[in-house]
Amino acid sequence: MAIDLARLGTDLHLLNPVDYGDDRTTAGDLREGLRQGIDLAVIAGADNISQALLLRLLTPRGALEPLGHSTYGSRLHTLIGEHNTEANRNRARLYVLEAIAQEPRIRQVLALSVTTNRSANPTRIDITINAEVAESGEVINLVFPFFLE
Repeated sequence: MAIDLARLGTDLHLLNPVDYGDDRTTAGDLREGLRQGIDLAVIAGADNISQALLLRLLTPRGALEPLGHSTYGSRLHTLIGEHNTEANRNRARLYVLEAIAQEPRIRQVLALSVTTNRSANPTRIDITINAEVAESGEVINLVFPFFLE
């Protein structure tokens, strides 16, 4: 069976880097790039899927309802202000799985962990996602830091 990489899509490159949210710098984001006169860039393939997942996790579910996308996003934002407990980390895990289930370009989640290092930052949890891309079988790895404060 031939792999249709076009199915993975091409989009504007909005976030840099897309594989580890904590290392993101504003210099790589679209707004800063435009401010510096840098032309628009595109992202494709598995990198596009990583960016799409990160944007889905960053977007509160229902925020795009006026545009006709009432289920887009995640419920992670509902955890802001909550304590860093095992129960809330399990809720974060559930909310991430719900959001990933909305992405048809993901075949399956291979691993998902939600960890904390309270001594370093008591309000931070790290969400690590390993998922298989549906069309290519490629595995994407995404680490998304989320702050409960």
